Amino acid sequence: MRRTALLASAALLAGLLPWAATARAADEPAPVPVDRFEGEIPFATQPAEGIFTWGGDGDDPPTLRLADRADAPEGGKVLAGGYDISGYGGFTHDFAATAPAHDWSAHRGIRFWWDGRNNGRKIAFEIKDGGANGEASELWTTSFTDDFTGWKQIELPFTDFVYRTDYQPVGGIDHVLGLKEMWGYALTLPAGTKGDFALDDVELYGTADQALRATVTTGAPVVPVQEGRTAEVRVTVATTGDQPLADPVTVTYATADGTATAGTDYTPVSGTLTFPAGTASGTTRTVEVPTRRDRAAEPAETIPLKLTVTGAKAPTETPQVVVDAHGLPYLDARLPVRKRVADLLGRMSLAEKAGQMTQAERGAMTRPGDIAGYALGSLLSGGGSTPTPNTPEAWAKMIDGFQLRTRATRYQIPLIYGVDAVHGHNNLTGATVMPHNIGIGATRDPSLAQQTGAVTAAEVRATGVPWDFAPCLCVSRDERWGRSYESFGEDPALVESMETVIQGLQGRADGRDLKRGDKVLATAKHFVADGGTAYGSSTTGTYTTDQGVTTVTREQLEDIHLAPYREAVDRGVGTVMPSYSSLDIGDGKGAVKMHARGDMINGVLKDRLGFDGFVISDWNAIDQLPGDYAAHVRTAVGAGLDMMMVPYGYKDFTAALIDEVKAGRIGEDRVDDAVARILTQKFRLGLFEHPYADTGGAAAIGSPAHREVARRAAAESQVLLKNAGGLLPLKKSEKVYVAGSNADDIGNQTGGWTLTWQGASGDTVPGTTVLQGLRRAGGDVTYSKDASAPTGGYDAGVVVVGETPYAEGVGDVGNGHSLSLSAADRAAVDKVCAAMKCAVLIVSGRPQLIGDRLDEIDALVASWLPGTEGEGVADVLYGERPFTGQLPVTWPRSEAQLPVNVGDTSYDPQFPYGWGLTTRTRIPEGGTATLRDLGARAAAAERHGDDRAGRALVTRARLLVQRKAGDHLTQAVSRPFADADHLLLTGRYGKAVEKLAQAYRAA
Repeated sequence: MRRTALLASAALLAGLLPWAATARAADEPAPVPVDRFEGEIPFATQPAEGIFTWGGDGDDPPTLRLADRADAPEGGKVLAGGYDISGYGGFTHDFAATAPAHDWSAHRGIRFWWDGRNNGRKIAFEIKDGGANGEASELWTTSFTDDFTGWKQIELPFTDFVYRTDYQPVGGIDHVLGLKEMWGYALTLPAGTKGDFALDDVELYGTADQALRATVTTGAPVVPVQEGRTAEVRVTVATTGDQPLADPVTVTYATADGTATAGTDYTPVSGTLTFPAGTASGTTRTVEVPTRRDRAAEPAETIPLKLTVTGAKAPTETPQVVVDAHGLPYLDARLPVRKRVADLLGRMSLAEKAGQMTQAERGAMTRPGDIAGYALGSLLSGGGSTPTPNTPEAWAKMIDGFQLRTRATRYQIPLIYGVDAVHGHNNLTGATVMPHNIGIGATRDPSLAQQTGAVTAAEVRATGVPWDFAPCLCVSRDERWGRSYESFGEDPALVESMETVIQGLQGRADGRDLKRGDKVLATAKHFVADGGTAYGSSTTGTYTTDQGVTTVTREQLEDIHLAPYREAVDRGVGTVMPSYSSLDIGDGKGAVKMHARGDMINGVLKDRLGFDGFVISDWNAIDQLPGDYAAHVRTAVGAGLDMMMVPYGYKDFTAALIDEVKAGRIGEDRVDDAVARILTQKFRLGLFEHPYADTGGAAAIGSPAHREVARRAAAESQVLLKNAGGLLPLKKSEKVYVAGSNADDIGNQTGGWTLTWQGASGDTVPGTTVLQGLRRAGGDVTYSKDASAPTGGYDAGVVVVGETPYAEGVGDVGNGHSLSLSAADRAAVDKVCAAMKCAVLIVSGRPQLIGDRLDEIDALVASWLPGTEGEGVADVLYGERPFTGQLPVTWPRSEAQLPVNVGDTSYDPQFPYGWGLTTRTRIPEGGTATLRDLGARAAAAERHGDDRAGRALVTRARLLVQRKAGDHLTQAVSRPFADADHLLLTGRYGKAVEKLAQAYRAA
């Protein structure tokens, strides 16, 4: 149907139906369609034009369809859908990034037809202004209320839209709704209630109100000032399209009643600022507010500056001058931390304490004033929650903007901002991305683990973030678990040895280094036994293992899963995060969620182990506890949780906590303990003296020096499982045929938790793929991803295969994932290995079943997830560095064997824990006599505390066993071999060689 006919139909409809829109004024232009939903706009994503959905997790994006509706306000179809959102979700129409932006500046607003459900819920409507495309634009938002039934035309004047300060580009592109470069719109649907909706005929209407094309902004919503000094509030006028003012703009200002007292704390001011016609866009005037000095110590006091604007849109918030807190003991950096904490805690109200126990997601800050209004103690960025542009400068500016809001609270307690930097600052584009923990465990190099932590800490802190939700100290006992790559390995002794990463992150165990600009607070997670969850025990969505149940004896709990936390506490780790999983230790309680286990958090972690940091919940984890919401809060706080990660529910949590304390169901002494622990870490981090980002180290982010650490970690993490005929290392004179899905895919190579929670395949982050590393090494390389290119005339093949990214339960085996290579990967291996000598590299977060192809493979390498530095992998392939890595987990023959771990009575894997061939040196000669000698010397080294000598002697014995066993590993060889590596890690060098001698005799 032609547009003119549609308009005629609409006019006829207006005369017949009571809900039709009022006819437009005679002098108004015809509306301009944006979306008719007749099929003209596809369901697609950037850079193409299209409609797409999004949400906080896998269940939150709504479903969309184009539905035939006889009552459609325009045409014959409408956009319809359903939703059931727990966090946040909605849909977007982005215009094509490959085409020019749209110009909406001639119109008054945007309108559309909405099929009302009369549910009283607010629906946010956003438009996208400026920037490079729809996903790198400013967001301007308003809302409407669904308080009607049936079709109604919703009109949203552009003057009603306000800038979304929680969405970046941080600080905005220009903070002006220009309307000349529009990239689309988005709707955020109601959360917490299942529903459906229908939308039709989005269009631009009316003529722009020229008097409101100017906007007045202030330099900052909060202007801190020291007592006795003069605050300067900058007032700026800006226009659409940066045109000079067509008409004058006046701003009348006057100080108003806040918590400061006029005449005592400050000198009242009032007046008028005039911006005449012709004033250039961006012109700034300054209002000065003098404050007065007295001799009293005081908390911070606020002075609102009310602005009345004529001829332009007024600021969205009334700016506040804040006279900084001063003279109070907690502000004295010379006092011991415990005294500062006691002084501050004694001054705080219950509401202020509740705020300190609350952590919200940055995406929830649609009203940034809530940071002060709820006295929030913490914000976080979940996986993929980043500023736009995703740069170090934008991160620092974003966090400083949030931190500025805390200046408007009585005691100006700074926020502590946290991120999941689990293998480098992995949310930041351009950061150095390390191998995941399973690869670090394969290095068996505690010093290197500490260096990777130090690089991560330096890059994280340089963006203004003082807190890292890492390391994961899980002991992974079943590789079907989607988080297994977050573990250093299956042996608690190996995990403990890698906890040097805590010193890399935090510095010295007493916390004295936390104030440095290159250190962050670390988090030991997930307490306790998350790595022991049984396959099939999860009740979370479609997960099979993650968030399931760990069933162990008390002895197993102590020896396997709790041991790494003893070490972490001794190393001074600042925070601990409990697991989503449940624990059943045969105490008659059954499977109890860890967030409810006061016996473990209060009793073991805090009381027995002496942990003096604070406990932070996992993302919305308290919602998984039994009972109503008040019971969730009561149970979690009572169990020993000090801060709750309630990303979008901070208002509900603080209200519930305050109510429970007032009702006597949560003791205020428990609240005081929690807040004291939180404040202690904030003082240790130096946040009270330096709340804003120290970006002095930003130039080192992704620097050659940092990438060199990651490159060495990638090289040392490579585990050579088989090397028939000494194929590896390759010679640069050899012609090498490279194939496989993971040879040239940095997204697969870096895995989950890279830029986004789940990670993604493809060219996602700056770095070097394995293929690029081989080429940069100077090799004679030909690449064919699917091995379709001719295979004749090559000296060797390198086939890089494995997994695509995943995180947490999404990656559980049985939840759309398996331990088998894909059909394409199997075909590439078969073709290349049939045509030439071949090395197969498996890039994955866990072992892959390869036994049916092992005979046709000459060399096999477990590459794990090596991070952004593919040159590290090339280093060992070409012999620039030797292969030295060892298996951090057992490599199974089949999935039926799982779970299989070092120490099991029945133990017959493809490759045992600790296995790893080397190209470092010539393999030592000798046999049983040599092993007896090595054992005696190792026992002597153990007695004398000579760890270096003891480890070297055990390594020599291990190499002897590996040479004799070759590819014919039996249970009689594998079991003592794996036991030996555990004994080595626990310092029992003589016994380790005895076990290796047993394996040698059986080989």
